[in-house]
Amino acid sequence: MEQLIPMNNYGLFADTSEIARVDSRFVAQAFDKRHSDVLRDVLRDLKNLLDPKSGLSSNFSQRNFAFTSYTDNQGKKRPCYQLTRDGFVMLIMGYTGQKANHLKELYIQCFNEMVEQIKILHSARIEFPMLTQQIRLIHDNPKPYHYSNECDLINRIVLGMSAKKFREQRGLAKGTSIRPYLTSNQVKQIEALQKIDTGLMIGIQNYQERKQKLEWYYAKTYGMKGLENNDNY
Repeated sequence: MEQLIPMNNYGLFADTSEIARVDSRFVAQAFDKRHSDVLRDVLRDLKNLLDPKSGLSSNFSQRNFAFTSYTDNQGKKRPCYQLTRDGFVMLIMGYTGQKANHLKELYIQCFNEMVEQIKILHSARIEFPMLTQQIRLIHDNPKPYHYSNECDLINRIVLGMSAKKFREQRGLAKGTSIRPYLTSNQVKQIEALQKIDTGLMIGIQNYQERKQKLEWYYAKTYGMKGLENNDNY
């Protein structure tokens, strides 16, 4: 399955439909369900869940359990599943004990963090399409703050505030794209800085250095006109 957000150390990733998933191999390892190098126990549990007699609807199974495979260290293909949060919760519901409860809490937290990262990336892809791919190139495992910091760097220069602050002042819901609420000049200025920042990120990975160059460019290009735009917001 193709990944929009690369898999992290807990086996969580986002697919291209912006759905958070976890690889069953990591679930097996975390819950001590692995036998040799085969996911016997987890696969058995999953097969029991996916059995037509389990009580789960076929729609739920298809939506939350994606069957796939991986290549092991010996070059052999092995089966695994990629589970959504609902699929994961359904799978581990019967696992009990102190360690199991700790891991349940940990993975639920990880899912919540991945969902938040998806929201940030979704917003960034709408408002800052040129930057998102570049961020993935320079960071092996991009975190939510990599996207939000870069977007807010430009928002603060052009608007005088972060997107979060802009939404608060406008009474907009969390995650709402702010672009429809900007003036045409602000959109043009943001897009211009995106292009420049995209180029700068390859040669200058230091955030503060890029910030200084972008501020210099903005002041030289837009001058008081840009500052007046900021005052309106």
